[in-house]
Parts: sequence; structure tokens; C-alpha cells
Amino acid sequence: MRTLMMALVLLPQLAFADAPNPQIDRLWRGKCGSCHGADGKAQTEQAKKMAIHDMTIPDWQKANSDAQIKAAISGGVKRTQAGVAQEMEPYKDKLRPDQIDGLIAYIRGLKK
Repeated sequence: MRTLMMALVLLPQLAFADAPNPQIDRLWRGKCGSCHGADGKAQTEQAKKMAIHDMTIPDWQKANSDAQIKAAISGGVKRTQAGVAQEMEPYKDKLRPDQIDGLIAYIRGLKK
């Protein structure tokens, strides 16, 4: 009986453990989705123009540490890669640290 009661208490928490945070999901769609795409696959017009990488593929996930992702979100991106200019505005003054951490977790959740 005690085990059953514990299971009933923990079941809702376990069911939603991997559920996306609605605030971070909204933040992603509002700040990041226009370039990176809602799904992170970089199939938007802007992503294609700037040759942005698909964040869902394992190679991209492996090649980019949380610290690197945090630096890109916080400090922005301004580089030329394969002859294509890639620019992203910095968000360090627009987002709280917990929001940036939430976006990193969101990006990690995009992997295939």
C-alpha cells in the first residue's frame, strides 16, 4: 500500500520530467526560432542565408559544449564561416542567467 501511494505521488512528476518549460519554449520561439527554426533544424530562410547548422544532429551537439552555447547566446555571434557572414545579437543584457541556462537545456533537448 505504501509503495502504491508513493507511486501515485511521484507519477505526475515523472510523466512531466521531460516536458518542455512553456516559458523557455516561448522564449525560444520568440528570440531564436526565426533563424534556428522552431525545431532547431535551421530550415528557415534566414538560416539558409547564413548557413546556420542544424542543432538537432549528434555531431553538432557533440561539437558544442554548454559553455560555447552560453557564450554564443550571451555575447552573440559575428563571424564568417565558409565565406558566409553569420551574425546573432548578444542577449546578455536582455535575458536573465536562468533564461540562458533554460535555452541551453532546450537546445540539448533538440537532439535527435
